[in-house]
Amino acid sequence: MDVAAINRRVVEQFRAGGEIEGMHREALLLLTTTGRRSGRSHTSPMMFHRDGDRLLVIASNMGAAQHPDWYANLAADPDVTVEIGDETYDASATTLTGDDRTRTWALLKQTYPFFADHEAQTSREIPVVELSRR
Repeated sequence: MDVAAINRRVVEQFRAGGEIEGMHREALLLLTTTGRRSGRSHTSPMMFHRDGDRLLVIASNMGAAQHPDWYANLAADPDVTVEIGDETYDASATTLTGDDRTRTWALLKQTYPFFADHEAQTSREIPVVELSRR
């Protein structure tokens, strides 16, 4: 499976404003980070979760041993761009920690049981990231 090709197709369909093949448009956002080594912009489609006024993304990487590239990029430079629905805005990315992360992670696993499966497949702590409009 060519994940890069799938992501390019999803980004194109998302930006065109129509249906996204095999996905629910209302559950997706596009996150653009700056490459930590290249300095180039990288856009990744991903699901998100609203927790009250907060917009959260989860760096599960489907339970892989390492964090996804987009997470490593925003850890190096938390200034990101979010595209959600028909809106695009600059945001700051903050990884949740402590009790906030514990409470939120439990909620996410209850709401989306596949995250518990991802957690069981890896020894790393799966980051939960808040995207705050700048």
